[in-house]
Amino acid sequence: MSVASTPARNAPHSKAFNDKSKPMEVRLSNMVAAKAISDAVRTSLGPRGMDKMIQTSKGEVIVTNDGATILKSIQALHPASKMLVDLSAAQDVEAGDGTTSVVVLAGSFLGAAEKMLEKGIHPTIIAESFLKASAKAVEFLEEIATPIDLGDMQTLQRVASTSLNSKIVSQYSSTLAPIAVKAVTRLVTSTSSNVDLRDIRIVKKVGGTIEDTELIDNGVVLNQNVITAAGGPTRIEKAKIGLIQFQLSAPKPDMDNTVVINDYRQMDKVIKEGRAYLLNICKKIKKTGCNVLLIQKSILRDAVDETSLNFLKRLNILVVKDVERDEIEFLSKSLGCKPIADIEAFSEDKLGYADLVEEDSHMGGAKVCKVTGVKNKGRTVSILAMGSNSLVLEECERSLHDALCVVRCLVKKRALIGGGGAPEIHVSRMLSQYAQSLKGMEAYCFQAYADALEVIPTTLAENAGLNPISIVTELRNRHALGERNAGINVKRGMISNILEEDVVQPLLVSTSAIELSTETVTLLLKIDDYVQTR
Repeated sequence: MSVASTPARNAPHSKAFNDKSKPMEVRLSNMVAAKAISDAVRTSLGPRGMDKMIQTSKGEVIVTNDGATILKSIQALHPASKMLVDLSAAQDVEAGDGTTSVVVLAGSFLGAAEKMLEKGIHPTIIAESFLKASAKAVEFLEEIATPIDLGDMQTLQRVASTSLNSKIVSQYSSTLAPIAVKAVTRLVTSTSSNVDLRDIRIVKKVGGTIEDTELIDNGVVLNQNVITAAGGPTRIEKAKIGLIQFQLSAPKPDMDNTVVINDYRQMDKVIKEGRAYLLNICKKIKKTGCNVLLIQKSILRDAVDETSLNFLKRLNILVVKDVERDEIEFLSKSLGCKPIADIEAFSEDKLGYADLVEEDSHMGGAKVCKVTGVKNKGRTVSILAMGSNSLVLEECERSLHDALCVVRCLVKKRALIGGGGAPEIHVSRMLSQYAQSLKGMEAYCFQAYADALEVIPTTLAENAGLNPISIVTELRNRHALGERNAGINVKRGMISNILEEDVVQPLLVSTSAIELSTETVTLLLKIDDYVQTR
């Protein structure tokens, strides 16, 4: 090696473009950082994946195996590892599931690219070949996908429960999967190509078990509790609901003034004025026939004070305060009422109507305020999530969110493929065959890309405690014999037809994982220098 490089050293003019060491170092450092992130989440892939315990800076503990949640909590310092965190977030937005797979795939592609770079192939060629290979991979996936009908509830539930099976709450998938499917199908029209998940609200209450989680039929659950401090009602039938954004408390001057009162008669007068002002507002509210009042949280002063609560109790009006600003839109859409910003604008046409508003205690002592039998309800859904403690509850919410996203993927792209590593092995085989028809460097890169896809079945087998080499070899063999749907059955520890085992996932999850991870890898390959600005 040293002999070959001596003439280049002696020739002074050829030195200028020969210094390739820095770009190579930058690439390698990027790859090492990104692969470290990928290895961190790799163990949590699949139904037998491990969970991570995360302690936040505030001292809270999160137990999860959702890729996006884990990576959000990792303080990645290296810019390349930050890109993988963003990649996982992008997959979360696009498909909602497969956030771990996408990072594992990216790490595997980077490993393949590193080997190609060591062989001396130019990074641009690798990047272009990888992009072509990903487009081809998506084509192969679309070939094996089976189209579905959104009216087929059983298939949708199978998909949702596959997504839930890799979560901590997998034993409750029979409870949560139907809820996720019903929630999304309620929002879908025959023409819709997407579902806005902001129209599905999950309200978490500690108490009971996950099995008590329920979907509220034709109604809404509120995050807040009914105020009973003044002894107001907690149940109203034939409710007329007003949603107000002004405060029911004595007005404050805009500037910081101080008023000096040196006579108790004046003091009395001030208190009387305040009471009269509040009574006037409460009477105006009652006049419209409103008997349930939702009050927006106020920063400037108390949204509602003792005096007005007392008046409202006498007028038999149920009060819920501290409604967050970002809930206003959801509530007005769900209850069919309009938010009212000023008492002068308070009129009957802005109220929402419901058969019953009541606060009932669930098992475990959690109090929940429910509005049921809403007339002219908007297209929204409320889910009440229960759990024995906050750790379980948080994880239940994340798992439900993933299940909702999976059903939403089927609305976006109405096709299914198998799970359990079957599609990856199929695409890997097809790409290898396709690579043999190519010439030159491209053929090498395609072959490396095809081998890199095998990381998903390998990791699934590893995490389940099986022998990855024998399982993946057997899997390849089955696919070569024409069994397209052969995949790893993790529960039994063997290879079987994955569609018969009901392990299915939306096409969109896999295609977007392959596209996004390849794009990130090509981006990392094309970086050849790293400049820090002060």
